[in-house]
Amino acid sequence: MTPDDSSVAPSVAGAGQGRRRGSLVVLAGALAALALILDPVARDALSDGRALDLGLLQLRLTYNTGVAFSLGDQLPTAVVLTVTAAITATIGVYAWRTAPDSHPLQTLGFAAIVAGATANVIDRFLDGTVTDYFHTGWFCHLQPRRHLHHLRCRPRPRRTVPRIHQ
Repeated sequence: MTPDDSSVAPSVAGAGQGRRRGSLVVLAGALAALALILDPVARDALSDGRALDLGLLQLRLTYNTGVAFSLGDQLPTAVVLTVTAAITATIGVYAWRTAPDSHPLQTLGFAAIVAGATANVIDRFLDGTVTDYFHTGWFCHLQPRRHLHHLRCRPRPRRTVPRIHQ
């Protein structure tokens, strides 16, 4: 047998696919477990309105009954849970299928996304809400209104320049 024999290629390719997929599963599982382990610690540390300033963002305890920007917070928990679980599963399947051909950083990125989404689904299943910690203060957010067209950013305070009258 020579190294370019076609009978060798499938086993080598199969080993690479299994290794990347295994890395994806292990990383996603470890990151999700870490998030779920650190969750009670962060809840205790940030209770009573305390915040930890990290510069561009703060760690602040909030609860989200909806999804991004509290969209869907008026929907029944079962609907939000089902939709987010389906989206998480879809992303997980995509990550699984693309892992063999992915760059290691892409695999790490997908593992982080799947881990965060899985931890959120578990959080929502157990509590009916997702515990959020990241607060920017400068990011757009949904004002408490009924319709999506009210999605907007808080305006920055205007700087007034004194007018010089002649």
